[in-house]
Amino acid sequence: MTDPILSPENCSTMAEVRRGVDALDRELVALLAVRFGYMRAAARIKPERGQVRDAARKAAVIAQAVAHAGVVGAPADVVAALWEQLVEASIAYELATFDARVGAEPSN
Repeated sequence: MTDPILSPENCSTMAEVRRGVDALDRELVALLAVRFGYMRAAARIKPERGQVRDAARKAAVIAQAVAHAGVVGAPADVVAALWEQLVEASIAYELATFDARVGAEPSN
């Protein structure tokens, strides 16, 4: 039987904290897999490679994440930095997926 996952406020030992972090990390990775599935869909749907990078959309996605961080009490500066990396990684993944789909040589 596994020990229960406690909310952060109810943790009183480091073992409880680590169980919670490990469980949350598994959930985050599963959610990232879904997010990258959307990147594969975008690469399939977009007719032109130049449509993959969209500066306005990138800014909006990061702004939405930062705004939501404020709502849920997460550190906005950390969320902004993480989302910058996440969106750039997503763009790179989408470009690679697009290139693989059309059989193109990747370009930078």
